[in-house]
Amino acid sequence: MERRARRLAAHLRDLRDVAMAFPDALVVLDEAGCVRWINREATRLLGLRWPRDRRVVLVERLRDTMLGDWLRGDEGSAEDIVSPIASDIHLHVGMIPFGRGRRVLLARDISHLARLGQVRRDFVANVSHELRTPLTVIHGYLELLDPQDVPALAPVLDEMRIQSRRMGQIVEDLLTLSRLEMQRHLHEERVPMAPMLAALRKEAQALSQGRHRVMLEDEAQCDLLGSTVDLHSAFSNLVSNAVRYTPTGGDIGIRWRRTAMGAEFSVVDSGYGIPAEHLSRLTERFYRVSSSRSRATGGTGLGLSIVKHVLNLHQAHLAIESEPGKGSTFLCRFEHARLLEAGSEVA
Repeated sequence: MERRARRLAAHLRDLRDVAMAFPDALVVLDEAGCVRWINREATRLLGLRWPRDRRVVLVERLRDTMLGDWLRGDEGSAEDIVSPIASDIHLHVGMIPFGRGRRVLLARDISHLARLGQVRRDFVANVSHELRTPLTVIHGYLELLDPQDVPALAPVLDEMRIQSRRMGQIVEDLLTLSRLEMQRHLHEERVPMAPMLAALRKEAQALSQGRHRVMLEDEAQCDLLGSTVDLHSAFSNLVSNAVRYTPTGGDIGIRWRRTAMGAEFSVVDSGYGIPAEHLSRLTERFYRVSSSRSRATGGTGLGLSIVKHVLNLHQAHLAIESEPGKGSTFLCRFEHARLLEAGSEVA
């Protein structure tokens, strides 16, 4: 028994030494959420100290911090947050349950990834801004050239105009995406949904030029709290995609209705549909299900990325349902907190 006890104590020391050397912060919590043990990185990344913080309630210890808010919310999903002790330290946090009601908080330092992401965003924003002026000049000169003056060059000039407009749209979408990625807060206002829905229907009809049946359903009879410009940009992207990827004679539905969770804006089409293996990647920048079809219809590959970022700023999310040959449905789901009843005022 004595030998077994010594072996067990040696194993426990080994486990403690391994946990101490672990490059991520580890915080062991009991059933009540009190700290049972921490490793060395928990001091550097979270500001916890041993034995000072032994048996303290972690949520109370970290109140008024992003980590405290996350602990009070949904621990089931991992999240990227700022460290409680330094704004330049970015963490990826997650919770692992074990035993009877116990949990381990893991926090990984991802500051280098955050810096790389910021460098990428700055690069894209700067390059896009620098490209805007020369593209505007090129497009302006192309508009001055009359194909009738040089009939032999008419096809070339038409193609140059199309491509310059496409490049201009890519630059504008990149600038919009960069702005949304750097934006942390919204200028919130009442977003009147009835006139926005009517405007979206007119946009769809203008883009379709009579090739599709465009239907509008407004069952929610309520407005949204958020950014009118950004929401219109997101919804317009979904509507224009539906027109582009639906063959002539197809149907396009624009719907605004109540749900158990809040309300839902959706765009339904009877287009080509999307294979299941592509659905999870549709919101990636420049991801295309069919490159040739996207370019032929004038798509930039950035529209759904813009939609995702706009919805994130509104604490909403995008859901996509599709089946090849049967069309697609894009749903923007908003919580009750974002709904404004007719006649109510924004606080």
